Amino acid sequence: MVNALDTKEKVMNVIKDVEKHWDKVAKGLLLNKKIVDVRYLTKEESENMGWYERVVAFQTEDGLWFFPSRDDEGNGGGALFTSDDKESCLPVM
Repeated sequence: MVNALDTKEKVMNVIKDVEKHWDKVAKGLLLNKKIVDVRYLTKEESENMGWYERVVAFQTEDGLWFFPSRDDEGNGGGALFTSDDKESCLPVM
């Protein structure tokens, strides 16, 4: 007989491992990196992604570009939120 508590604990451990993995990946890509450029994607860049929206993007010192997406499948651009009191969101255009 399957013990539901054991199964739930195993699932929770897998979730924690996945979260740790992606925390490590995100830190490797972003932590202590200098942002060297910030701009909205051009109309052509957005169209190449299959998007109708233009989103803010930033480039780090190692040449990587980052930009928000609606979801992890790239189904459209997304807004970039911030904790700044005056400008809490950089919108899609």
